[in-house]
Amino acid sequence: METALFTLAGTLFGGLISYFLNRQQFKQQLKLHQEENKTEFMAESTAKHFLSHKAYTDRSFETLQNHMGGFEDDELRKILVRAGAIRVYREDGTEWWRLLDRMDEYIESKKNK
Repeated sequence: METALFTLAGTLFGGLISYFLNRQQFKQQLKLHQEENKTEFMAESTAKHFLSHKAYTDRSFETLQNHMGGFEDDELRKILVRAGAIRVYREDGTEWWRLLDRMDEYIESKKNK
């Protein structure tokens, strides 16, 4: 009976150690992955910043290109989608972007005009 208890205790203790070591290793891998892709993470953050401005629900693609230089057009579009934005076209054919979670705010502003 004692042997079984000691075996169980040893197994639990070993399992806990493995759990905490794997958890720490996972955190380190995640941090390393974020560092490797820092440009992508920062680009999404910057896109959200521009699209979250309280005075403007929409931003033209041209404006976003000017402020977020260094990206090809389609690469910038992918960044905007990852940031949670949607593309809309104005009547004049220009490309505009807005955050999907600001859609209610956009609709409300159109109702008030």
